[in-house]
Amino acid sequence: MSKVDIVIVKNVVKVYRYGKTFFEALRGLSLAVQKGDIVCIVGPSGSGKTTLLNIIGGLDKPDSGEVIVDGMDITRLSEKELNMYRLYKVGFVFQSFNLIPTLTVLENVELPMYLAKIDKEKRRQRALGLLKAVGLEKLANKTPDALSGGEQQRVAIARALANNPSIVLMDEPTAALDTENTRVLMNIIRKLNREYNQTFIIATHDVLVARGCTKIYGIRDGRIEGVYSASEIGKLFQI
Repeated sequence: MSKVDIVIVKNVVKVYRYGKTFFEALRGLSLAVQKGDIVCIVGPSGSGKTTLLNIIGGLDKPDSGEVIVDGMDITRLSEKELNMYRLYKVGFVFQSFNLIPTLTVLENVELPMYLAKIDKEKRRQRALGLLKAVGLEKLANKTPDALSGGEQQRVAIARALANNPSIVLMDEPTAALDTENTRVLMNIIRKLNREYNQTFIIATHDVLVARGCTKIYGIRDGRIEGVYSASEIGKLFQI
C-alpha cells in the first residue's frame, strides 16, 4: 500500500519585520511528509527550521503559500479553527520540556485530553498507556522535578500524543540531553512510530537524531537544499 502525504507545504514565504528591517525567514519553501514518516529538518541556526515548524503547527501564518495537513489548508483557518487544529491535530515537543511543575506526570499527560473534554476515566487510561509506551508508568504520580531531563522529555512526548494527533512536531528535542538520553529518546520515537504509525517532524542539529529518521530535509536560508536518507549523513552535515 502506497503512503499518502499527510503534510504538504507549497511555496511558503514568511517575512518578519524588525523596525525598518525585513528578514525573509522562508523563501518559497516546499516539502511533503508522508503518513508514518519520521522526518528531520536539518540546517544551521537561522535557516528557518523553527519558523517552518511553527507554521505547520498553526502557531504562525505564512505571508504566502499553502500548508495542507490531513487534507486541510490550515492557512485558511480562523483563529478559533486554529485552536481546534492545535488541540486535536498536532502534538508539540520543545527543547524546554514545558511541563507544569505543580501537576503530576500523569496529570501533565492528561492535560490535553482534559482541554478536549475527554471523560476522566478514558483520559486516565490513555495517559497511563502512553506513559507505559515511553517507559515511565512507574513515575506517574511523581512531579516533574523528581525526574531527570531525559525522563521529562519522554513525558513531553507522551503528552504530545494524548489526543492522537495527525503529526507530532519536535523542535530541537535533544538539545538539553546527553548522548545516552538522545539514543533512548530516538528508540522511543521509532517504537511509537512502529506501534502507532505516528508521524514525526523533527527540527534538529543532532546527527544521532538524523540517523533515526526515514527522510531528512536540508534547509538553508529559508529554502530546502536537498533531501537525504540516513545513509547520507556525511553530505547532510556539510550543508
